[in-house]
Amino acid sequence: MNTLTRAQLTEAIYATVGLSRNESADLLESMLDRVAEALTEGKSVKISGFGTFSVRQKGRRIGRNPKTGVEVPILPRRVLVFRPSQMLRDAVNAPSGSPPIG
Repeated sequence: MNTLTRAQLTEAIYATVGLSRNESADLLESMLDRVAEALTEGKSVKISGFGTFSVRQKGRRIGRNPKTGVEVPILPRRVLVFRPSQMLRDAVNAPSGSPPIG
């Protein structure tokens, strides 16, 4: 399975936008920091044509240790949720060789 890395994203920004490599890296870091900051504050982040990131609160519940079967309380927590846009879903499910979104 191939993975797109931060360095590859920086290189793509460099090649597409024409900023220097350092400016491209700073732009990417700034964008990722802003997204993380918004999610930490409990806000949703919507990227048109891509999807929506949001934080959901999960309540306390009882779980089971699969090895022993003993009931264990699972504490309330916040979880990150990503809901892809219809355009992204269509692009992912398109036959190979189809043009990418955007």
